Amino acid sequence: MKKNILIIEDESDVVNFIKKGLTEYGFEVAVAFDGSSGFKMACEKDYSLIILDIMLPQKNGIEVCNDLRNNGVNSPILFLSALNTPENIANGLNLGADDYLVKPFKFSVLIARINAILRRSSLNSNSAQADNNIFTISNLIVNDNMKSVTR
Repeated sequence: MKKNILIIEDESDVVNFIKKGLTEYGFEVAVAFDGSSGFKMACEKDYSLIILDIMLPQKNGIEVCNDLRNNGVNSPILFLSALNTPENIANGLNLGADDYLVKPFKFSVLIARINAILRRSSLNSNSAQADNNIFTISNLIVNDNMKSVTR
């Protein structure tokens, strides 16, 4: 299944650069040029990853990230921002982002970070799925994954 990425970024040159590269790597890419429409798109569809700028029109990236997490959107978020102080980075990560990359950046680093986030995300969903197939009734444990029953 193709991984889909939402880019929420207002600089069209940056969007075109990232979108072209991600498409060449086989990703499906959707774009929002402001925080409000990006928030709406992220709530309406599950994305494998959201690349989110902080300085956006209508609704900044910090607000978007915070609102997405408060609305139960669990798609991984990668902040991509020119704000490069340790405080900005820590704030972004503490609000619920999975990673933070400072502009300007090398595309190879962006791809490596995306792949790392997607690997972690895949491992977490497989673990959650495995846990959903284990049932406990009193002192009886039924593990559908292992096809076993334990008392």
